[in-house]
Amino acid sequence: MAERLTLHPVTPQQRLVDKAAAILKAGGLALVPTDAGYSLAWCLESREAEERVQRLRELDSRHPFTLLCRQLSEAGRLARLDDRAFRLMRSLTPGPCTFILPASPDLPKRIKNAGRSKRRDIGIRLPDHGVTRMLLESIGEPLLSTSLVLPDEEHPNSHEAGEVADRWMRWVDVMLDAEDCEPGPTSIVDCTGDEPVVVRQGFHPVAL
Repeated sequence: MAERLTLHPVTPQQRLVDKAAAILKAGGLALVPTDAGYSLAWCLESREAEERVQRLRELDSRHPFTLLCRQLSEAGRLARLDDRAFRLMRSLTPGPCTFILPASPDLPKRIKNAGRSKRRDIGIRLPDHGVTRMLLESIGEPLLSTSLVLPDEEHPNSHEAGEVADRWMRWVDVMLDAEDCEPGPTSIVDCTGDEPVVVRQGFHPVAL
């Protein structure tokens, strides 16, 4: 049965964050609060958790998931950041923005070889939510994540904690309940071309 851990959204209890981190490190699947709604999250090597997500959302193995990172230096180990992308990310993070970036040669092998061909680009977020940032610190590495969208839904409510729990607790191992959070989606900025391009404006639009 999934655990629902009630955390303060600004000053989270470290022992509860560490408990959730242990569940994730053991291969679990979590509901985590972000600055753009709750998300599903799991550890990089948790293939079973990822397969659960693919079945739930009816996604194929080529579907790209987003990496949640603690800081820019961590993102720089996973993606190629030129000066332009670095400055842009520094100005917009942490915050509700996903960046599409060229993948680094140091990208973990399991992530790089997902699907039928090697990943040439990846999505990275540096979330601005105290609970998830503390969780990332406790785990000590990035997490894979995806939005709470079931196959028959277009615009689900993913920011109200009670509704998220009612809809998703049956399918996860732990929920970090930090009350309601900001709605999503994130804005998406593609940094793989000659110039950065906003390919989706989120709940909080960005200007380049």
